[in-house]
Amino acid sequence: MRLFLLTLFCSLAVGCSANAVNNGTNAGSPSPIKTPAGPAPVYGFEIVKTYPHDPNAFTEGLYFKDGFLYESTGQEGKSSLRKVELETGKVVQKWDLPREDFGEGIAEVNGKIYQLTYQQGLCRQFDANDFKLLKEFNYPGEGWGMTTDGTLLYMTDGTHVIRVMDPETFKSKRMIVVKRDDGEPQMRLNELEWVKGELWANIWHSEEKSVLGKPNYIARIDPNSGAIVGWIDLAGISPNDQAKSADPNDSKAENTLNGIAYDAAGDRIFVTGKDWKNLYEIRITGPKAK
Repeated sequence: MRLFLLTLFCSLAVGCSANAVNNGTNAGSPSPIKTPAGPAPVYGFEIVKTYPHDPNAFTEGLYFKDGFLYESTGQEGKSSLRKVELETGKVVQKWDLPREDFGEGIAEVNGKIYQLTYQQGLCRQFDANDFKLLKEFNYPGEGWGMTTDGTLLYMTDGTHVIRVMDPETFKSKRMIVVKRDDGEPQMRLNELEWVKGELWANIWHSEEKSVLGKPNYIARIDPNSGAIVGWIDLAGISPNDQAKSADPNDSKAENTLNGIAYDAAGDRIFVTGKDWKNLYEIRITGPKAK
């Protein structure tokens, strides 16, 4: 099980206020997201289509481009960067990380793929066409999830802070502090996706009461204020992949929901999880009645 470490960098970030985000030209410049009065609405889902997914892919990062999924997988000795056929789940291109590295979030900017590592403090930059390693960057603390608005990179480290990174230098430009409507920081932000001007975030083990107390929840975050403006309840989406035995050491304890990809051209949303045998195209429904 992943050991959650709160780094000194992120401890200092607790007192920081959220900063405005300069959205990239590819993403457009969305109008300020309206923060709901009262509790953030909770949305449901419908499964539109089910696709095969490698059950040995410990998904840590995911995005969609030109009909293919790009996926980062984790665990020491098993981590990789992959290009995957959506319809078949076939891996058509792959780059294996060194055995000691644990792959994490990925994103692509200007034809370059950026891949985080968990505790190595290392981000690799690849050519998106041939997966040729171009550069390596160092950063403080842990690496969890990552996405892009088309210009900047957005990175999580397991806390309630999203770092906004310059892709040229991989230096932090500002931080977004994410809070729930009750004012509490939302810890364990994990894999990210940019969807119509919002940041969507998986929350690692959201079912734990100290984290959120609700299984398989995705947070919809205003990148300008850091406010959570909505939730997506994906409870029950893949019961067989997450079924656990009475054995406390059951490996499925880590088969958490993790992986959001958005097809902007087709307005399609895909989700999967660690070692899941399926990837799902979903439609968001609701919000649910309060």
